[in-house]
Amino acid sequence: MTTGGEPALVPELSVTDLATSLRFWCGLCGFTVEYERPAEGFAYLSLGGAHVMLDQRGIGRDWVTGPLEPPLGRGINLQLAVADLRPIRNALASARYRLFQPTETTWYRIGAEEAGVEQFLVTDPDGYLLRFQRSLGRRAVRR
Repeated sequence: MTTGGEPALVPELSVTDLATSLRFWCGLCGFTVEYERPAEGFAYLSLGGAHVMLDQRGIGRDWVTGPLEPPLGRGINLQLAVADLRPIRNALASARYRLFQPTETTWYRIGAEEAGVEQFLVTDPDGYLLRFQRSLGRRAVRR
């Protein structure tokens, strides 16, 4: 966080259709629109400490460094820490939204410890990979 309490890094994702993206990000995944600029096809979203900006391509100014081809999110996954996976997973299931990776429990090594998470992965309408995870705490590395 910066000294003003705002996150020091907030990704801005180019999207094909802002309304479709908002239905996914807010309607299914629980994000809140903090503010938007409809004339620019832009919305700033948050979920707890996670912040993201969505910008519809072709409306207003686009900062594009090369050709964009679907899926737009190739090569990146956005990890989102949540207290409970169930509401998001249930909303996605009710909407018959296919998961990229079903829910799993895994432990990641961090030095002499392991951090446990329960997680699942899903792609948004433009192919950005979201990894929702709930912390299971830490433990000593098992040998």
